[in-house]
Amino acid sequence: MKTPSFRWAKCTALLAALSIVAACTLPKVGPNKREIFEGSVLNNGDAFVVEVNDRVTRATAVVPALGFSSAFQSASNLTADTIRPGDVLGLTVWENVDDGLLAGETSNATILEEVQVDSDGFIFVPYAGRVRASGNTPEQLRAVITKELEEQTPDPQVQVRRVAGDGATVSLTGAVGVPGVYPIERPTRTLANMLAKAGGVSVEPEIAQVTVIRGNQKGQVWYQDLFTNPQLDIALRGGDRILVEQDTRSFTALGATASQARVPFESQDLSALEAIAQVGGLQSLSSDPTGIFILRNEPAEIAGQVLGRNDLQGAQRMIYVLNLTEPNGLFEARDFVIRDDDTIYVTEAPYAQWTKTISLIAGGLTPVANVATLTGN
Repeated sequence: MKTPSFRWAKCTALLAALSIVAACTLPKVGPNKREIFEGSVLNNGDAFVVEVNDRVTRATAVVPALGFSSAFQSASNLTADTIRPGDVLGLTVWENVDDGLLAGETSNATILEEVQVDSDGFIFVPYAGRVRASGNTPEQLRAVITKELEEQTPDPQVQVRRVAGDGATVSLTGAVGVPGVYPIERPTRTLANMLAKAGGVSVEPEIAQVTVIRGNQKGQVWYQDLFTNPQLDIALRGGDRILVEQDTRSFTALGATASQARVPFESQDLSALEAIAQVGGLQSLSSDPTGIFILRNEPAEIAGQVLGRNDLQGAQRMIYVLNLTEPNGLFEARDFVIRDDDTIYVTEAPYAQWTKTISLIAGGLTPVANVATLTGN
């Protein structure tokens, strides 16, 4: 039978082992809540630690503004019939004589295919000479050519067809079905229709961004906004360059989460709750739902609204704290907007550290003896 003194020695040894382990630095994923709060500006640290509430979610709900300038949106649709330098035309001339200027012996019609408008806007028509085509519609050009030929042959009949040429084309590159150079034709005068002509986008539509470069102007929109906001479906101009690419924004997830990685956005607007779900959610045995932190360099204007100050200059280091156990915690996490380059850090629950302590002692993974050895069992 073990005496009281033996049991006392057993407890003393166990407490000593716990003390030794507690004095050592246990492995952990990062700072705990207390350490983060100790690094706040209020404690002479270098970051503002702010608990998230409804006011904070409203002040920080800022997302990148994409859109086209008024110069893009005010441009009218190109008239499909207007001829421009680089366009290719098809001409047919009928002559009311058996032996005409252009027609052969067996036909009174002459077909001139692929007559290209030169860089100065002119075409050459036999017996009519160099005729200005640019700026005219096919009907207007028909009248001009007819007038010139009337002096050479009686009652000529002229037909002018506008064929797609390189004078009114756009280039599509990036994440489109079929990249290439496309003519601006009657069905493809607008951005959305031109993208459809190229086979649509080859990435998830919700995170596809469309950039249009016109000269020294540049505009960018979300692909889906072209259909929800008709004003963004701008008219195209010859020489436009259209680039489609996947959203490049991302956030970093660290701490007690299922995955620790740099994570791309999966939607245009990403909330803290959605971001946590993207990395597998919280871990029931290790995550602390009262200690979810979002680290961000916040512009002075927004930081001033959050902190109620007007003396801030430059970007401020902000740490926003979410507590999912509060009555409104899940709603606040749902409404808090995650931005590009944010870091989401989930602290470990105190229970996790205690479990590590017990495991280190009971498993004999430290320089101290395990419990069985200490107690003599």
